[in-house]
Amino acid sequence: MASTPEGRVKDKIKKILKEHNIYYAMPHGAGYGSAGVPDFLCCVKGKFVAVETKAHDNSKVTALQQRQLQEIEFAGGITFVVHAANIHFFEIWAKENA
Repeated sequence: MASTPEGRVKDKIKKILKEHNIYYAMPHGAGYGSAGVPDFLCCVKGKFVAVETKAHDNSKVTALQQRQLQEIEFAGGITFVVHAANIHFFEIWAKENA
């Protein structure tokens, strides 16, 4: 069980993705990857989906994260910023699109 608020959101996202058989990867951000890459990179029926998780509804994405999310959308991908207060919207989307 995750000990941080953001860790708990990530655990819930993993559960949703597994429940709906959605492929996902969690890029390792310890200096070897690109800065700002979202927490989850997914493929949903051929659609590229990126999910950035935050601990609270007032948590903001960093400038690097925002740029990555914008680039993904510009390339035709779908992006989400998910926190505990809005996770149910992501769950509905996953159920309807998986």
